Amino acid sequence: MTVLVLGDQLTRQVGPLTDRPDDRVLMVEAHEFARRHPYHPHKLTLVFSAMRHFRDRLRADGRAVDYHTVGTFREGFEAHFDAHPDDTLVAMEPPSHGASAGLREAAGAAGGDIEFVENDLFLCDAGSFDGWAGDGRLRHEDFYRFMRRRTGYLMEDGDPVGGEWNYDDQNRETPPEGWNPPEPPAFEPDALTREVAELVEEQFAGGYDEPPYGGAWADPGEFRWPVTRREACRALDDFVTYRLPEFGDYQDAMLEAEWALCHSLLSTSLNLGLLHPREVVERAVAAYRERDAPLHCVEGFVRQVLGWREFLRHVYRREMPGLATANQLGAGEDLPDLYWTGDTDMACLSDVVEGVRQRGYSHHIERLMVLSNFALVYGVEPAQLNEWFHAAYVDAFHWVTTPNVVEMGLFGAGVFATKPYASSANYIDRMSDYCSGCPYYKTKTTGEGACPFNALYWDFLDRNEDRLRSNHRMGLVYSHLDDKGEDLAAIREQAADIRERARDGEL
Repeated sequence: MTVLVLGDQLTRQVGPLTDRPDDRVLMVEAHEFARRHPYHPHKLTLVFSAMRHFRDRLRADGRAVDYHTVGTFREGFEAHFDAHPDDTLVAMEPPSHGASAGLREAAGAAGGDIEFVENDLFLCDAGSFDGWAGDGRLRHEDFYRFMRRRTGYLMEDGDPVGGEWNYDDQNRETPPEGWNPPEPPAFEPDALTREVAELVEEQFAGGYDEPPYGGAWADPGEFRWPVTRREACRALDDFVTYRLPEFGDYQDAMLEAEWALCHSLLSTSLNLGLLHPREVVERAVAAYRERDAPLHCVEGFVRQVLGWREFLRHVYRREMPGLATANQLGAGEDLPDLYWTGDTDMACLSDVVEGVRQRGYSHHIERLMVLSNFALVYGVEPAQLNEWFHAAYVDAFHWVTTPNVVEMGLFGAGVFATKPYASSANYIDRMSDYCSGCPYYKTKTTGEGACPFNALYWDFLDRNEDRLRSNHRMGLVYSHLDDKGEDLAAIREQAADIRERARDGEL
């Protein structure tokens, strides 16, 4: 039997690679998938470099590794089964929908077979989640408490440490003037990573020459992400030591001059398997118990990993394939080209998109309340924004983006989101410094220079009134909409003008 190691399962801590220490290892670097979307070059560099470093580490430790750089998995499997007839592959179940069926079909076409075992790179298995969920509505807060009780993290005698389950009300501060966050870590590319970056530039850049893709990633910044287990552990150390103590306070803040603030920057390592969520959570909990890290900071981070990440993985598993195309609000606008080009005078949108163009990354509140919020009130078809996130972000896999974007960001399915996360310029102004330097006026809804968020927000509520007014969480905002009266006609006209200018690249 041969252990198949996929590109998002680069671990020796759990799974068949650990359970079967004497078996041969197969890795397939399949390039055809990299041409399906206009992927950010840093994403491709990250995945291919991490795979190759993992291969070399295994070989250095004496494991026999067959590594095939090919177009498709079928080609890699054919090469393997030609050399090892009658062999069987074993791998952890991939989290992305359809991946296991596709791999099994490829293996069968190549004359072999593949067995899948539980994916141990998560803290909650499918049976446990389904047992918790039953037939009821999926609520993240309930699941998070279930996981706290199940694991014992931040628990004491059956109760949450500190007496509260959730300290989210302490995690919405804006940094004081003059505040300087710790410098985020950067990992200098070694020769192997530079070689991969050159391959990506030669083989995949220019694969999408037509607008809006053409030139989207023409001048990315320096590659900075961990590609080995050792580097990932250094990234974890850096976060727990320097940024976790202030993570909670400012996790929802946005600053034009600070792209990372105190965020962990561990999502790439978690999603590739270089770090296990268990060790990440336990390091944060240990910082609270042994080093007096603030409870609200630690709890906020634990909630993201133990709660949200695990929750979305299983929402995706249960709701696919319908979740990918869900569109309960009937949104039908095309994604504006500015998501690729960053060409807009809106300070918040321009800065966040430019950060994605440079690094393939922005932190979670920018993803939700700038990028997704604008697409929501603009009326973008959810699947189009999901494709953009999947292509643009270094930490994006389909199981990650689909529930985050389609459901949480664009209220596309009504599976767990209880309301749309739509807002006007008020939220952006409260949680960021963007509005102070923006040529658009945050206080204007219509007329020249009015912030596009404002007219689009009220137009969104107006367009979706039949669907949303009865929502018990939307009563107050609809009472405000009622106060608009005769202004609604001007708001609708302003919103239509915003969409036209966005289509023409003049927003």
